[in-house]
Amino acid sequence: MKQRYWILATLLSHWRWHPSQLATVVTGLAVATALWCGVQAINTHARASYDRAASIFGGPRPATLISNDGPTFAQDLYIKLRRAGWKVSPVLEGRVVIGARPFQIVGIDIVTLPQHAGFSSVRQGDAGLAQFLTPPWQTLAAAETLKALGAAPGARLVTDRGRTLAPLVAASELAPDTLIVDIGVAQDLLDAPGRVSRLIMSPGAEIAAPPLATIVGDQLRLVAPDDESDLARLTDSFHLNLTAFGFLAFIVGLFIVHSAIGLAFEQRLGMMRTVRALGVSSRTLTAMLLVELMSFSIFAGAVGVVCGYLIASALLPDVAASLEGLYGARVAGALTLDGAWWLSGLGMAVLGALAAAGGSLLKVYRLPLLESAQPYAWQDAQRRWLRRQGLVALLCLASAVGAYVLGSGLIAGFAMMAGLLLCAALGLPIVLSAFLRLGEQRSREPLAKWFWADSRQQLSGLSLALMALLLALAANIGVGTMVEGFRKTFTSWLDRRLVAEVYFDAKSNEQARPILRWLEARGEVDAILPVWRAETRIAGWPTDVFGSRDHETYRRNWELISALPDAWDRVRAGDAALISEQTARRLGADVGSSVQIPVADTPWSVTVAGIYADYGNPKSQLRVDSEALLRHWPDVQRTNYALRIAPEKVAGLISAMRAELGGDINRLVDQANLKSMSKGIFEQTFAVTAALNTLTLGVAGIALFASLLTLSNLRLAQLAPVWAMGITRRRLAQIEIGKILLLTVFTAIAALPVGLAVAWCLVAVVNVAAFGWRLPLHLFPVQWVQLFGLALLTALVASLPPIIRLGRTTPAELIKVFVNER
Repeated sequence: MKQRYWILATLLSHWRWHPSQLATVVTGLAVATALWCGVQAINTHARASYDRAASIFGGPRPATLISNDGPTFAQDLYIKLRRAGWKVSPVLEGRVVIGARPFQIVGIDIVTLPQHAGFSSVRQGDAGLAQFLTPPWQTLAAAETLKALGAAPGARLVTDRGRTLAPLVAASELAPDTLIVDIGVAQDLLDAPGRVSRLIMSPGAEIAAPPLATIVGDQLRLVAPDDESDLARLTDSFHLNLTAFGFLAFIVGLFIVHSAIGLAFEQRLGMMRTVRALGVSSRTLTAMLLVELMSFSIFAGAVGVVCGYLIASALLPDVAASLEGLYGARVAGALTLDGAWWLSGLGMAVLGALAAAGGSLLKVYRLPLLESAQPYAWQDAQRRWLRRQGLVALLCLASAVGAYVLGSGLIAGFAMMAGLLLCAALGLPIVLSAFLRLGEQRSREPLAKWFWADSRQQLSGLSLALMALLLALAANIGVGTMVEGFRKTFTSWLDRRLVAEVYFDAKSNEQARPILRWLEARGEVDAILPVWRAETRIAGWPTDVFGSRDHETYRRNWELISALPDAWDRVRAGDAALISEQTARRLGADVGSSVQIPVADTPWSVTVAGIYADYGNPKSQLRVDSEALLRHWPDVQRTNYALRIAPEKVAGLISAMRAELGGDINRLVDQANLKSMSKGIFEQTFAVTAALNTLTLGVAGIALFASLLTLSNLRLAQLAPVWAMGITRRRLAQIEIGKILLLTVFTAIAALPVGLAVAWCLVAVVNVAAFGWRLPLHLFPVQWVQLFGLALLTALVASLPPIIRLGRTTPAELIKVFVNER
């Protein structure tokens, strides 16, 4: 035990004399762990919010009965089922706006609600139950919801409909932005008297009771309790994308660790030779190195987990906004984490350290005692490893091709992208070495020959940092190309999609009629276009079926990816539909195919007359004639309309509608504001991606800085002879900067095709698998020039401290190089 203590103390003494290397190892591990843990914290927190929302009635999701005809149904059906012996409980759901922020209202019948459904705060004693069921009633809300409202328990707030909420009461088991009230109160708040959204079934609700169809016919259908949550299903691709970026940043961070540990082991060869000569076995020496590594990884992992928490807290608002804008998913604004997450972060740090140092530990274990005394034994092992690295790069390329040819889905897409990135990163040192050797062969001047030869010799120490830079640049080019292409495509698509000048949403079908009469009497509107929507499921996916009237607005502006020659005429006839690209991919449908739309009576068979792009929508979507929609969904909400009017009359019309019809209108917006809101959602969606890209490039810069700083101690042996032959220190400093910039430029050039390949993978494979639609691939040379400039600036900044240190090196220190035995 004492021997091991002294061995460990001897090994640790190296770091006392090289604190910059110790800082590099700790920083690399901490940064890698922080980015990975930050992304996982966001994903874990979001999924926990989904689970809270999905299990709002406690325990696993219960079986429910929902309407076949629309979002709500008459509560008479509930009464019939209860009288027939069915153990069901009614629920009404809807949204209200309080202080410009939307909240979900959930009305429940606490008396019939199953016991496993929670709400202990209401069930505790008769007093709590009475307060919930009698005036002034109660509104249950999570603590974060009360904080978002800026209200204390007992406060009464007013909704956008002019209704006053019952006094607020904190309830810990609720999801964020959700308000629970008695169902009678909810019907008043939502202007839905006598309506119910769904029925919660108690276990064994149908036992000893008549079959469902004999009581309510085909008006209701059963949703099994084990059906996958729509939110979890729709948001999986979003979280998988975040995980991929977090893992990429983790790998780039590990390059820092790998480079620093490799150089530290090389510098300690003499120390390890002495320890071995004193009788210490290679197994014991390797074990002590492993103990040293675990100590560093646990400390750095703890720092990384804390930093990851801070990163996640900073990015969470943008993630929450993206999830709500894209999927309607509510995520709590305050980050809450459990002990398992902290332990997993430390585990990733330990595994990362082992992965980064595994090769070096293996070399120490295998190097014979006498060979380790040779100055270039380590470099010989590295050259052999470089040849193996080339073979691994070819295997990675083969795996990428195999994933594309044989695989399908998101995992295959990310596997292909990972194979391409790893192949490029592993192949970079080989290509750089060949390029530098060619430069050496073409040179005639002695100093130029030394420049190329010394650059190739220095490549072994910089290769990992350059590989990290290549990965960061390629990821930035790929993701930047995808995002900018999406922005360009999305903007153009919005201009064609949102053509009408004004959009409004009435509060109910009854309140829509006087609005339409008022508009017709006013005579300013050129066309009133219905935009009605029914909800159903096709092939297990939630699907919106939109009904609209045939008009030149759609024929001129609605761009179809593929269509039958008479597509619009077929839709107007009522026996055909236009379907979104993601719907076509999910159903394997093409123009001319037949699609079955589930409705209340019998499936509605329509012909696919055309396929259109529907960017940003995770749901499936079909568009049919409005009259055909009414024939199959007679109770559909007929409240949404688009108005065509001369642009100069828009402001006057909106002002008049608000003044005279404000009480009947739920939402009124002009085209410019609607486009602005849509683009705002888009920007929030990719804010997290941009932040992770920036962090990844920053990590690559740290890797380059750490490598240069570590190598600066080893450079004197190569630079002193050149200085002794008459080259000034300033000239040497300029040459050193030139080497770094040359290698950075070549790395940036190599990153361009790799980045474009990543962009193609994202738009043609990952996007299609994740969302069901494919983006056109646009190229942005100006973005590449900016990124290359940033890469050069990063390399210049990273090289300055070692270069300044070289410039300040005294002649006496350079002469000492010749005194040492080498």
